[in-house]
Amino acid sequence: MARCRALAAVSEERGRLTRRFATPAMTHANALVGGWMAEAGMIVRTDAAGNLIGRAAGASPEAGTLLLGSHLDTVRDAGAFDGPLGVLVAIACVARLRDAEVGLPFAIDVLGFSDEEGLRFGTAYLGSRAVAGTFDPALLELIDDDGITARDALAGFGGRPAAVAGASRRDERILGYVEVHMEQGPVLEERGVPVGVVSAIAGATRAEVRFAGRAGHAGTVPMESRRDAACAAAELVLAVESAGRRTAGLLATVGRLSALPGAPNVVPGAAIASLDVRHADDAVRAAAVAALRDAAVEIAMRRGVAVDWQPRLDNPAVAVDAGLTEALARAVRARGVPEVRLASGAGHDGVALSELCGIAMLFVRCADGLSHHPDEAVSADDAEVALDVLCSVVTGLGA
Repeated sequence: MARCRALAAVSEERGRLTRRFATPAMTHANALVGGWMAEAGMIVRTDAAGNLIGRAAGASPEAGTLLLGSHLDTVRDAGAFDGPLGVLVAIACVARLRDAEVGLPFAIDVLGFSDEEGLRFGTAYLGSRAVAGTFDPALLELIDDDGITARDALAGFGGRPAAVAGASRRDERILGYVEVHMEQGPVLEERGVPVGVVSAIAGATRAEVRFAGRAGHAGTVPMESRRDAACAAAELVLAVESAGRRTAGLLATVGRLSALPGAPNVVPGAAIASLDVRHADDAVRAAAVAALRDAAVEIAMRRGVAVDWQPRLDNPAVAVDAGLTEALARAVRARGVPEVRLASGAGHDGVALSELCGIAMLFVRCADGLSHHPDEAVSADDAEVALDVLCSVVTGLGA
């Protein structure tokens, strides 16, 4: 828990926690967490995609490798536990097994993924996609708000853009991926239990929608003559909210919105809105996204503005591995904790890793279901339960 707090002090912004992909703050975070990995007896390296990896060797190289971990990047104005908790619990698990002289036939790799949140370039899982062998080289041409490409950012971070394909683990024997993560919702707190076993991960679509109108003087352009791009974006925001409210289980969000040129006395000539749509049923999600795209086109035509819809992410719902998930459930029950299974509405690195190997996730209760917020909190007692469960699963797989 102290390490979570220490890591939360590593930020690129004064006064709040923001740690984007391939920034100096991420360099500092990797160095700090890499030191803790080394203390736990692991061999530490950073792969071509900027992922931090700590390896604890097994007794038999032919036995393969079990992957543990989570991500080290954050959203803007983040809390201390979303992502890092899973990395630090995994490091603590390796340290505990070492101290107890528990010998395992397989190796353990603890991964601190470089980009899960997608804050800098608008697309998630850059790090875990590389490990899964599904990284699209076209992503390296994405440009951040400062005009820097992902390619240049990764190179400046010490990564190797031309060798990202080499970060893939597809040619190895991977036994599975187990991730501990704070729940980011209220279910476990409402049930009064410290941990829960994830039953599935909802599918997610992200897009960037750009409206282009005509800028003009706010004091001289008549209302009936305006081609206000911000008003078009505002209509889309309300359409997104309406879609989420009328469709059971659908979560639809515009989390980023900008009007350009951004002067108080200028009618906006351009507006950009992000879109995030999630549902456990891929067909429902796809229908909602298609309807929203049609709505954006209709809004643009009616208002006399142009619209450009740029897909950023389209991840299907992900099933968890039955064997690994049951191992988590047994370990939870053995700890004397009631077994609660719940689907994840949030995406995780396991989404990308599911294309490489079987995955399983353990959620940890968080106060008030709060996450992506500086006040997010996990108790030390609940983190200890998660650590006990993870260690039990790892030793069970090695038995």
